[in-house]
Amino acid sequence: MEYFKEAHINLTNNSSSRIRRQLMDEINWNDRIIGIKGFRGVGKTSFLLDMLREKHPTPKDSLYINLNSFYFTGRRISGFADEFYKRGGKLLVLDQIHKYPEWAEELNECYDKLPGLKIVFTASPVLRIHEGNESLKNKVNIYYLPGLSFREYLNYHTKQNFKNYSFDQILENHVEIASNIIKKVKPLAFFNDYLKHGYFPYFLDRKVYFTDDLLKHINLALEIDVTYLNQIELKYLSKLRKLLYIVANEVPLSPNVSKLSTEIETSRATVMNYLRYLKNARLINMLYTNGDEELQKKPSKIYLHNTNFLNTVVPENHDNATYRQTFFYNQVVSKNNLKAVENYDFCVNDKFFFNVGGKYIEAVDKTSYAASDRIEVGHGNKIPLWLFGFLY
Repeated sequence: MEYFKEAHINLTNNSSSRIRRQLMDEINWNDRIIGIKGFRGVGKTSFLLDMLREKHPTPKDSLYINLNSFYFTGRRISGFADEFYKRGGKLLVLDQIHKYPEWAEELNECYDKLPGLKIVFTASPVLRIHEGNESLKNKVNIYYLPGLSFREYLNYHTKQNFKNYSFDQILENHVEIASNIIKKVKPLAFFNDYLKHGYFPYFLDRKVYFTDDLLKHINLALEIDVTYLNQIELKYLSKLRKLLYIVANEVPLSPNVSKLSTEIETSRATVMNYLRYLKNARLINMLYTNGDEELQKKPSKIYLHNTNFLNTVVPENHDNATYRQTFFYNQVVSKNNLKAVENYDFCVNDKFFFNVGGKYIEAVDKTSYAASDRIEVGHGNKIPLWLFGFLY
């Protein structure tokens, strides 16, 4: 216990918050058990340490634990939590809970036997917390930590404190919002850099190694998050890698499942399962005509999850249209639902029809919108593409 307390103090004292994440204000910290899921490298550990510094500045009643520690190969979480609780502990922070095999049973026991203890944990995006663990459905509240929004990235680089806006606020007031922002900064001067290496916060310390770090995490996601946690034999890893590369080269891909099954030498059903695994791992996004209602059916289009993946997996792809649509999907879907619709690129929240394009794109009609790249301020139903990076 003393070793972990000392490690907690060292971590919180010797690191500092450089980008305050929007999720910090969206979580109900009064909940007894909070789960934070997110892709490798989005900053889950930094987020936990920021939370501890902000909300529990004195470590007397809080404790950070990384379950990578070999100590927990011989110690139950519930037993450790019980000891911590009896010593006056009130908040136990468990990083990488998916590293502990019996995590669900242990969380359940902590909830039932330690009513005054709160637990915050992080997990892989593919970890099934509620699915298959009926007893945890009303006990664990789950949140997702995405990569940096363009707003968060811009705030860091310009030392500003721009607020986020709802989708409806941007539609109604985009001219005023964009005009106020460009009085202080030039968003377009930072936008292309964000598309290449701004979603993941590696640039804070290791920008020169950004591509290497991201490739490593993509491969770890395939090897562990997708294969291990979905109980797929490692001999099939090469098929998953090939499928991801095919998608990356053709996004936005309107998938021909028969063709994909031939290319990676597996069945159509397996291709559909693989696509679902890649989506759950936050490696790709899939667009359906009826939203998530058709998850068992073939998607209308497939995108890589974010533009940093595009720049890393297929650096030779310089197609602006692909980057623009991938950015729009990635930023907008964080707080809204998107669907495929005929004659437009996206339907947002079942009623707003969008085409995404360059400087000269215009809305098709008075009831639709254009998300336009390379403009600072829009007009009417023409909105700057970069402004959709201010949704979180």
